[in-house]
Amino acid sequence: MRFHHMARRIFLAPALGLALAVAITACSSSGSSSSSTAASQPAVAASSSPAGGGSAATEAAIKTNWEAFFSSSTPTDQRAKYLQNGETFSTAIKAFAASPLASAVTAKVDSVTVNSPTKATVKYDLSAAGTTVASGATGSAVLENGTWKVGDDVFCGLLKQGAALLKITVPAACNSAS
Repeated sequence: MRFHHMARRIFLAPALGLALAVAITACSSSGSSSSSTAASQPAVAASSSPAGGGSAATEAAIKTNWEAFFSSSTPTDQRAKYLQNGETFSTAIKAFAASPLASAVTAKVDSVTVNSPTKATVKYDLSAAGTTVASGATGSAVLENGTWKVGDDVFCGLLKQGAALLKITVPAACNSAS
C-alpha cells in the first residue's frame, strides 16, 4: 500500500509539472530586467514607481510577495493577501493549497521589471516537488491597495491547466481575470 502511494506521487509530480509549465507558457508575456533581492518579511507594501523603472524596495516587495504566495510555509488563510483580487479567490486558494501535488509547488523570482506605477512583469522559475517545471517563465504583478501582488491571471492560468489533475474547480472569477 505504501509503495502504491509513493509510486503515485512520483508519477503525478511530473504530470503536475507539465500542467503547470503549460499554464505558465500560456499565460506568459515577454520581458525581463534586473535581478532583485527580497526582504525576509512577506506582504510588503510598496509605493508605485515610474514606468520602466522600479526602486529596489518595489522590486523586493514584488519578489517577496510573489514567493510568499507560492510558499507552502505561508498559511493558506494568508495567501489571499498576495494575490490580486485574493478574497474573490479564497476558496480556490484553499483548494489549490490542499492538493498534495500543489503543496509541493514553489516559485523563485529571477527578475522584476516595473512597467507602470501599478503593473510589473515577473520572470520566475516554478518547481514542483523539488523539480524545476518552468524556468524563466513570465507573469504579472499588480499594485492593489498599496501592496504588490501576483496577478490573478497567473493563478487562473495555473488553475485552468491543472484543475483535473489537482481535482479542483476553476472559479467563475477566472473568466474575467485580467
